[in-house]
Amino acid sequence: MLDDVNVMLVEDEVLIAMDLTDHLEEMGATVVGPYVTLDDALAAEGSADVAVLDVDLHGQQVFPLADALLKRGVPFVFHTGRGDVGELRDRYGDVPVVPKPCLPDELAKTITAVV
Repeated sequence: MLDDVNVMLVEDEVLIAMDLTDHLEEMGATVVGPYVTLDDALAAEGSADVAVLDVDLHGQQVFPLADALLKRGVPFVFHTGRGDVGELRDRYGDVPVVPKPCLPDELAKTITAVV
């Protein structure tokens, strides 16, 4: 499903990051990361075809990275536990938001749709 797709994973919860990495790799993706801090993710933002972004990274918002990806034309998906996605919709329009927790297949389908 995700053969030859480089997926940048930005997730600060280690168990979720490990689980997502395993599932994405099983689906054929190459996972870049996971990155647990905004600074690390910003330093590596040029290395992916698509990104999966947790919104809150240890109290920092992922928005500077999302803005950089938008400028470069790299598609991304928000993967978040936020109940209110209004700010995401206001800032990023129709960028997909996949709520945590979700089934890995649901996330993979969303990634495939944006690539």
